[in-house]
Amino acid sequence: MIKTQGLSKTFLIGKKHDTALKAVDELTLEVHEGEVFGFLGPNGAGKTTTVRMLTSLIRPTSGSAIVAGYQVGKDDIDIRRNVGLLTESPGMYERLSAEKNLRIFAELYDVPDVNKAVSKYLSLFGLWERRADAVGSFSKGMRQKLAVARALVHEPKVLFFDEPTTGLDPEAARIVRDFILEFKQEGRTIFMTTHNLDEAEKLCDRVGIFKQSLLALDSPANLRQKMFGRKVVFHLGGVDPQWAALIEEVEGVSGVELLEDKIVVSMTEPETSNPLITRLLVEQGADIRFIGEVRQSLEKIYLEMLHGNETRQA
Repeated sequence: MIKTQGLSKTFLIGKKHDTALKAVDELTLEVHEGEVFGFLGPNGAGKTTTVRMLTSLIRPTSGSAIVAGYQVGKDDIDIRRNVGLLTESPGMYERLSAEKNLRIFAELYDVPDVNKAVSKYLSLFGLWERRADAVGSFSKGMRQKLAVARALVHEPKVLFFDEPTTGLDPEAARIVRDFILEFKQEGRTIFMTTHNLDEAEKLCDRVGIFKQSLLALDSPANLRQKMFGRKVVFHLGGVDPQWAALIEEVEGVSGVELLEDKIVVSMTEPETSNPLITRLLVEQGADIRFIGEVRQSLEKIYLEMLHGNETRQA
């Protein structure tokens, strides 16, 4: 649904435009149909520039991209017609009502039943009672709700969300997340930039960690395993130091660490090794109270990719 090959963007800056600033460097990736893809990176990493290229708002310096079957730089009008875009700082016609704002865009997109679409999305985001009020009187959260509604009003095949829940209260943010999942179930494709790593982990099938170039690309679970492996903690009533050597002999175990009344075991496949270790500990007379897998957060993966050794030394 989205495919890039060596996509790059260089801006010429300075008074004489004689200084080159590379915002996106050789981005190659593929986002599949029906996938929620998270694009993660710090401010200034080039995420928004990438979204602008993929939505045909700016042209790439080099490389190519295909979105919804259309080529960036060639089929720009078709791309704009078939995508929905929520920018980080969405602009509105502040003197016009919420209803009029949404109606304008529904008509521009040739939505078949404008009245139905406008009513649906104003109601969905809790704006129906304020539909006649000027957008200039809205809070930041209410403007964000309207911006999300605007991105969805023509029910596009591909959605680009740049920080979609910024400024929303918890209930409104949940509505946006639920709608993202609903669109996914309908087979639509969502490309989402976010700083909310917990949100990305819950919503995204895969994530790309990005800083001018792509540093990592995979599902959160696979990234976690690649970077940290898998660890299981056995909580015991007491620990005999001799058990460590026995556990190290179990197939699939790569490391054993004793911590007070816990044994932390690194292994490749807990589903296979856990029963063997549990049986061994029971045979040794261990009082097993609880067994749980250690889950490294997406935040830790993100920081490791961006800062490497600096993070490990902190």
